[in-house]
Amino acid sequence: MSPVRLTLIGKPGCHLCDDARLAVDEARRRLDAAGIAVAVEELDITRDAALAEAHAEHIPVVQIDGRRHAIWRVDPDRLVAAATKAARNPLRALRRR
Repeated sequence: MSPVRLTLIGKPGCHLCDDARLAVDEARRRLDAAGIAVAVEELDITRDAALAEAHAEHIPVVQIDGRRHAIWRVDPDRLVAAATKAARNPLRALRRR
């Protein structure tokens, strides 16, 4: 099974992004402890014009396998539950193509 991809889209100096980063880190630790592999990627809207255009007013954004999970505030409990569900979904591999 491939790891669940968690993507945090934000920018430096954003306090909500800092909070989201902590929530993603907590979720990653809990998922790892549950035996669910996780790959975390962080994207900075100040380094990508397309990301900035798409998300400038709605950061942070957290995605699970490329699908939006949360904006602005990230709850680690909800993130763990959603990532666990994604990891156990047998159709997940088909959607990632």
